[in-house]
Amino acid sequence: MSYQINQADLDSLRRQFNGQVIGTNDPEYDEARTIFNAMIDRRPGVIAQCAHIDDVVRAVQFGRERGLELAVRGGGHSVAGNALTDGGLVIDLRRMNAVSVDPDARAAVVGGGATMSHLDLATGLYGLATTGGRVSTTGVGGFTLGGGSGWLDRKFGLACDNLLSVELVTADGSIVVASEDENPELFWALHGGGGNFGVATSFTFQLHALPSVTAALLLWRPEAGPDVLRAYRDFMASAPDEIGGGLIYVTGPAEPFVPAHLVDKLTLAVLVVYAGREAEAREVAASLLALGHEGELIAEMPYAELQCMLDDPPGYRNYWSAEYLDALPDEAIDRFCTRANDMIVPSASQHVLFPQGGAVGRGPVHYPLPWRHAPWVVHPFGLWLDPADDERARRWAHDIRADLKPWSSGAVYLNFIGNEGEDRLKAGFGRENYARLAKVKTQYDPENLFHLNHNIKPA
Repeated sequence: MSYQINQADLDSLRRQFNGQVIGTNDPEYDEARTIFNAMIDRRPGVIAQCAHIDDVVRAVQFGRERGLELAVRGGGHSVAGNALTDGGLVIDLRRMNAVSVDPDARAAVVGGGATMSHLDLATGLYGLATTGGRVSTTGVGGFTLGGGSGWLDRKFGLACDNLLSVELVTADGSIVVASEDENPELFWALHGGGGNFGVATSFTFQLHALPSVTAALLLWRPEAGPDVLRAYRDFMASAPDEIGGGLIYVTGPAEPFVPAHLVDKLTLAVLVVYAGREAEAREVAASLLALGHEGELIAEMPYAELQCMLDDPPGYRNYWSAEYLDALPDEAIDRFCTRANDMIVPSASQHVLFPQGGAVGRGPVHYPLPWRHAPWVVHPFGLWLDPADDERARRWAHDIRADLKPWSSGAVYLNFIGNEGEDRLKAGFGRENYARLAKVKTQYDPENLFHLNHNIKPA
């Protein structure tokens, strides 16, 4: 980037701004540029913390007029680092986090900088919910625009399946609304196309009745993995849509329900999330509860409380990837369980297998989400502290993907990965969908102003 932001530029932007404009010499600068992944260290030229959609319009215009690289920061993780730019302009939406709930219409309007905690707490007051991420710190915007898979998706579909409309600021500074009736092609593209088409400043979601959920976390020694996973696979084959969760290898935490011999050791966990009461959950999951686990935590709780149970801790180094599977035969199970031994332990890393199916698999077939029809997802989720472990963590993620390649669907949820090359990018959309998305990109962002994302190039 050749243009250097000067004091006159900052003063000009500040005069027309409702939020806060932060330059490199301001005391808030380092905190404002820190993101979830400690591996990312970039120094933007200016951070525009927007308080209103007018701020977003002004920031886009300011950056475009000066040829600045634009990064958009929503409310959440940005594990791949796309929320930051070196030398350019960060459009930071975190102040735009309000949630307005209409309980009669069962709908919520959510600011583009909100996290799942903002959304879940607001809707929970009315016994309502929609599919969110698997932790409370996930940003609503990037999560939804990428598709949105979470604990409730087998019951209520993906987050984007519950979208009623999106308001966004496009590359020329225009404010547009996309819905089934208004700009429908753009609305289609926002079901998986990410932040390619503008800055999403608010979302309107359909909500569903959900007074409470039940979580059951069951623990075993790691060597029990193959037998437990075979039983879990068979259980999920006929499980009702109300059942979500996953099988996860973790470092055993120092909690009262964790046996002493598993604390700080590789531990096998099955998490059952049931969209309903505890008595019903125990009845439905009886076969899993009878497998002889060594530790357990079972509780009925508000959905917002569940979302906080497994919050990803900030300040770690991160590397994530995923492989979507068409089948899970015994050989694949053995390979998955064996690779858990390569995960960094102790650490906050997780060696995850998620089930799909239910409302995910039955959802709309025309959206650019080819991964939704795979019944299983392998998700190496690396979080560690020591830079010396960087290569080990990446190798673990790549090796598990390679091991399970024979059963891969070929598609991938892009929110689960960073930059893994053009082939993986197009696999996230499907090649025919990619061509259609490129036409939408050309209409709304012909100069590719919004390119710090899983980028779709203009046609």
